Amino acid sequence: MATITPQERAGQIGSETVSGWVTVSQEMIDKFADTTGDHQFIHINPELAKLTPFGGTVAHGFLTLSLIPLLAAKLIDVPQIEGVKMGVNYGGNKVRFLQPVRSGKRVRGRFVLAEFAEKRPGQWQQTHEITIEIEGEDKPAMIAEWIGLIFV
Repeated sequence: MATITPQERAGQIGSETVSGWVTVSQEMIDKFADTTGDHQFIHINPELAKLTPFGGTVAHGFLTLSLIPLLAAKLIDVPQIEGVKMGVNYGGNKVRFLQPVRSGKRVRGRFVLAEFAEKRPGQWQQTHEITIEIEGEDKPAMIAEWIGLIFV
């Protein structure tokens, strides 16, 4: 895989990358419900969820948000930054859940680099505008402005 310097990455503001698809299965939704304690019927009870406007079970919004690292790992042909020791989540400026992800649907992430700047020597802050798209749907599941710190 190709590598670039942090300074070269800073020159890529506005670049867009798209991940591969990931299926949001009922098993994934159930495990997330168990992990978070959010067992609302719209997530885990297919029979009751059929009676809602969703027509079936849907993923938790926070499950959709938590897919960012998985989708980022599925980005194709993205050069790696040289010398990275670690990366950590720093937080978000904005998150909006626009449409629920139905169980069994596939999602992918569209990442646009909005900022990449050195905050301290060896510490770079990157901000991505992320759209999580649902296969076959016009409206995305989620949009977010998410910040990460990269240590080199």
